[in-house]
Amino acid sequence: MTTTHLRGHRVIWTHDNPVWRYEDTGEPIGDGDRPCKHCGWPPTAEGDDACLGHIPGAASACCGHGVALSFVVWEGRS
Repeated sequence: MTTTHLRGHRVIWTHDNPVWRYEDTGEPIGDGDRPCKHCGWPPTAEGDDACLGHIPGAASACCGHGVALSFVVWEGRS
């Protein structure tokens, strides 16, 4: 079994059922339709974490959703 988180919700992948699913309900994650487990806000229409909003110059950003540290990856930097 492989596990990770999607917006703070634990998701699992097993070889006998090879689809990412929410651990608590067993439902497939689909398009990741659940809101953030920490703040309860859904992502913006652009897919940004609502609590962060759009960050100009960011290639990627995450608020951490209560399970990890937040981060920003800036465009053009490695």
